[in-house]
Amino acid sequence: MFSGEIKPPTLFRWSSSLLLFLSAACLILWFPSSPDNLIQQHQQHDPPSPSVNQTQDPNKTKNDDVLITSTKPPSFTVPTCHKRVSVYVYALPAQFNVGLLNNCHKLSFRTDMCPHVANSGLGQPLPTSNTTGWFATNQFAAEMIFHAQLLNHPCRTYDPSRATLFYVPYYGGLHASSKFRERNLTARDELDVGLVDYLRAQPTWQKHNGKDHFMVLGRIVRDFTSSWKGAGRLLKLPAAQNMSVLIIERNPWQGSNQHGIPYPSYFHPSTWQEMSTWQNKMRETRRPHLFSFIGAKRRKAAIRNEFIKQCGESTRCMLLNCGGSSDEARKCQEPSEVLKVMSESMFCLQAPGDSFTRRSTFDSVLAGCIPVFFSPHTAYTQYRWYLPEKGSEYSVYIDERSKARKRIEEELLKIPSKRVKMMREKIIDLIPRLTYANPNASDFGFEDAVEVALASLAKQVKKLNF
Repeated sequence: MFSGEIKPPTLFRWSSSLLLFLSAACLILWFPSSPDNLIQQHQQHDPPSPSVNQTQDPNKTKNDDVLITSTKPPSFTVPTCHKRVSVYVYALPAQFNVGLLNNCHKLSFRTDMCPHVANSGLGQPLPTSNTTGWFATNQFAAEMIFHAQLLNHPCRTYDPSRATLFYVPYYGGLHASSKFRERNLTARDELDVGLVDYLRAQPTWQKHNGKDHFMVLGRIVRDFTSSWKGAGRLLKLPAAQNMSVLIIERNPWQGSNQHGIPYPSYFHPSTWQEMSTWQNKMRETRRPHLFSFIGAKRRKAAIRNEFIKQCGESTRCMLLNCGGSSDEARKCQEPSEVLKVMSESMFCLQAPGDSFTRRSTFDSVLAGCIPVFFSPHTAYTQYRWYLPEKGSEYSVYIDERSKARKRIEEELLKIPSKRVKMMREKIIDLIPRLTYANPNASDFGFEDAVEVALASLAKQVKKLNF
């Protein structure tokens, strides 16, 4: 709601004719503008964020490829809980979630996680942003954001007998990252085993053997299977296999109970107006670069080295090389720099790195940049709840084993401009459902990543016919 909204004055009980007159006058004062005009006022007072270059070509009044924008409210008006879905949130002992934050300095051997676990996992507000909703969010923070949202969710029930879904708020990803260098396997797996023992003792678990339970994990699947050095075995435990596991990267071959959820990006709006304003901004942004690549070389992903070479040699590509300790590499840690590159590009290359998936995929969608995939497991087999079944609607696929990967610029230039516009409009339409709304928001008015997951889980549980 806009802070400048005028409230209706109190009406005295006068004659019926005078009452009708004053009522009409009151309505005129209360609704001084149409919804479309209100959004336009909001846009006028909402400066660009965060630091996205929108310089217009002096020879053009509008971009050639700008589509008609919409400022109408989204169609999402019915909360999931109105469809007889209610979620019970376990009050786990603190050792399984918030207690881990007491040692936030030791949650990762690579970085100090204390700034990143602030604000319910959103991290620190972006200092370069002049508007609310923008945070330096860590890519592994989904489990915290999910927890914070469900604690305040209108579909939450405190009565387990009325629940259709049971949420287990275990910060398994934060725990796993703190144990990567733990050589004592018993100590490494102690908390995971303790969680399973706790759940199996609960009557709510025993009723359906955990099949109506779910948990959210903010790291990739290999961090929870003991098939590689340093990983725990949470997802190998039989009880964990009974639950639905929402995870930022699933096992495409064995994870039947695993469901891919988006990596958190930097935008966490509180209202649909903020979301609509950003979407329109991405529709209107000028994109002078055909394609871009943001990333560093990887020993096990030679295709990245090839992309860096191709992009560096092309006048149509914008490269942000994240390798080493140069000023350019440091820009990769700045959300405003990342979004600037992507928002000025028509296509964003999404090459596999340490694993199949990339947080960069969701950054590119947020920036209205069409993702170019080279493995089906970067998105197509991962996020089926969130993305259209037909990948060509919103992305480009170039098989990493094909010769086409050696001539990326040539392949992208073949795509008709009409199709480019359609794909861009599609990914901009996808932004809300791939975004995590601010956990402190209520009635934000669009279907975000959490709402998509709850609706999908509800359908899944109903098929079990308990």
